[in-house]
Amino acid sequence: MRPEEIIVKPIITEKSSTAVAEGKYTFKVAKKATKVEIANAVETLFDVKVLSVNTMTVKGKEKRVGANSGKRPDWKKAIVTIDTNPSETSYLSKGGKEVKVDKKYKDSIDMGM
Repeated sequence: MRPEEIIVKPIITEKSSTAVAEGKYTFKVAKKATKVEIANAVETLFDVKVLSVNTMTVKGKEKRVGANSGKRPDWKKAIVTIDTNPSETSYLSKGGKEVKVDKKYKDSIDMGM
């Protein structure tokens, strides 16, 4: 799946707005998306470094209009924790030579609010 198909929309509630200060963002995602796919999609779309992804399936509510009753569909929610203080990382390559990865990451996600 493409990243645009995995991330359906951001979820903006009072609880999710307070979690933004900790670097946690909440999204409605495709039901079949895995944690790895969600992390890659967020990194691709928003150019941030993802630290962890927590997912849950939200059960649809029972709704009634007059005498008719039905059920809303189930959906999947993902809480993505990003690195709010990205820094350069270095590692030793073959031959003991130190290599630095200096990819520039953002420290927040701009959801167009």
